[in-house]
Amino acid sequence: MTENNDHKAPVVRPMRLWFCAIFLLIMVADQVTKQIMLELIFDPPRRIEILAILNLVPVWNRGMSFGMLAGGGVLVPIGLTSLAVAVSAWLFWMVPRLYRVQRLAAACIAGGAIGNAIDRLRFGKVVDFIDLHYAGLHWPAFNLADAAITIGAVLWGYSILREQETSRI
Repeated sequence: MTENNDHKAPVVRPMRLWFCAIFLLIMVADQVTKQIMLELIFDPPRRIEILAILNLVPVWNRGMSFGMLAGGGVLVPIGLTSLAVAVSAWLFWMVPRLYRVQRLAAACIAGGAIGNAIDRLRFGKVVDFIDLHYAGLHWPAFNLADAAITIGAVLWGYSILREQETSRI
């Protein structure tokens, strides 16, 4: 005997539409800012100081976050792009089973992952340009996609901790 799931469809559709809206907003904002930076600081290469702790700098990242796997050859961009697509598809599929904060986190992670995957398909590397620094110490250069992935991971962790706290009550 099969169960009738028609009542779930009206609830799932808005969740997935909301996910797609956030996902697209992040992905488009990431690609637009990268295109602006390509024209502004990559050709010719230059550094622009915005604040005492913030510069715009041209950095090509062949690896993943913080340059990890940068020397991995041609298979790294292919593998990372495939992973980004697979994880994003899985997150989209999982939307109905996620808590509200996790849905926002998932959209941030997926939007950022696909934003960087687009760079890997276009250039074989990722466009990074945000340089945060203090007292001569520099955080590795990053972009809006990286920031969205990080924010998504923090939100996901928060939602897990919050759920553990509320389930104890």
